[in-house]
Amino acid sequence: MNSLLRKAFWICALIFLGSTHIVSAQGYPEKAIRLMVGYAPGGLTDGVARTLAPQLSDILGKQVVVENRGGGGSSIATDLVAKSPADGYTLLMADQALISNPSLFSSLPYDTLKDLQPVALVGTAASVIVVNSALPVRDLKALITLAKSKPGTLNYASGGNGTMTHLAGELFKQVARVDIVHVPYKGTGPAVVDLLGGQVPMMFSSIGPVAQYIKSGQLIALAVTGETRSPALPSVPTLSELGLAQATVIGYWGMMAPTGIPGDVAEKLMKAVNDAVKRPDVNQRLVALGIDPSFATGARYEKILSTEIPKWAQVIKFANIRID
Repeated sequence: MNSLLRKAFWICALIFLGSTHIVSAQGYPEKAIRLMVGYAPGGLTDGVARTLAPQLSDILGKQVVVENRGGGGSSIATDLVAKSPADGYTLLMADQALISNPSLFSSLPYDTLKDLQPVALVGTAASVIVVNSALPVRDLKALITLAKSKPGTLNYASGGNGTMTHLAGELFKQVARVDIVHVPYKGTGPAVVDLLGGQVPMMFSSIGPVAQYIKSGQLIALAVTGETRSPALPSVPTLSELGLAQATVIGYWGMMAPTGIPGDVAEKLMKAVNDAVKRPDVNQRLVALGIDPSFATGARYEKILSTEIPKWAQVIKFANIRID
């Protein structure tokens, strides 16, 4: 009899614990949510986070607060999220660094695919190849011809070592078989200033910071690196259109959580991101930043990461790039 009572007690306890978990998940969120950004305020990823945060606050009914933890190519913020409780209250606004960092650093304090769980993809972005209008080229073919005629003398700027724009340049070098020299800057802003001033003749850039100068004619856009033309630069051809499909580069921006958050919490967050991205004002703001709003589920985002990480590992190894 005592044995039967003990069994009945444990069954009731398990049912109670299970129902408690369901209630807590259904009540999510009960407090503010932290959305971590691995860079100082003002950059592209910060812009994406700050575009989404007020919309997510409205949808979820609790404040979503953007926190900037710069350093280590965003690995400091990523590590903070990876080691946070898996309760849905600490999230990461991830970008291309999530994909490239495992190969750029000799070691990381977290395992990208094991310690972090994709919640939703927010959008994608291509880079654009731009030249100062003083450079005597007006299309990509002319640029490649010039680079091949003067190997090792044509410099290209990027927002820094290991950034998406740097890696886009290295992949372009490999595919187009040109010898151009990388000049890293501490951020896209200073690089654009020198490009406009003629200190560097060309640049692989995210679209947002250079779009106005392309429209004014100060910079000439030769190609975008995405699979399709950018909504922000619809008249600029893709590398694929120009015969360099293997040089295609797409950056991915998405939301990550510590591995193990409750499934219904992840589902609620994913739906909130989807609803936010569909809002016209959010859509317009993302496009203005150079982001193509491209919502995808956490499962789809996970597949993208598992494909992109080894792809960029090969490019980084071939170019012998290290940032630590």
